Amino acid sequence: MNEDRLKHSIAVARKMVELARYYQLTDKEVEACFVIGYHHDIGYEFASDGIKHNIIGGLILKNSHFKYWKEVYYHGDPKASYQSLYLDILNMADMQIDKCGNDVGYEKRLEDIKMRYGAASQVYQNCQELITILKNKNND
Repeated sequence: MNEDRLKHSIAVARKMVELARYYQLTDKEVEACFVIGYHHDIGYEFASDGIKHNIIGGLILKNSHFKYWKEVYYHGDPKASYQSLYLDILNMADMQIDKCGNDVGYEKRLEDIKMRYGAASQVYQNCQELITILKNKNND
C-alpha cells in the first residue's frame, strides 16, 4: 500500500470514529468502525486496476473471518444489495477524505475524483450517485 493510500485509510478510520460518536455508538462499535476504515482499501494491494478493490478486499477479509467484511466488499457501490449503519458510516467517511488523507468534504472529494478519473468514468458516476444517496439519508 503506498503512502497516500495509507494516509487515506487512517484518515477514513478516524473519520469513521468521529461519525460513530456522532451516532452515539458504543465504545466497542466505535472501535469496530476504526478497524473497518483502516482496512477498507486493502484490496488495492491486489487489484491490478483498482476498480474492484472493494470486492477483492472484502473477500480477503471474509477469508480471514473478519466480522465486517461486507462493509468493505460493498463500500463505494451505490447499488449495493447489502445495507448497514457501518456501511453508511464507511461510505460517508470515504467520500469526505481525499487520496492524501485530508478531510475535504463531499464536494471537493468529488471534484478530485472527477479530475483523476474523468466525468464519464464509472468511478466518478458511482461516487456522485453514492454521495447523493448519503445526503438524502442524512436529510431523513
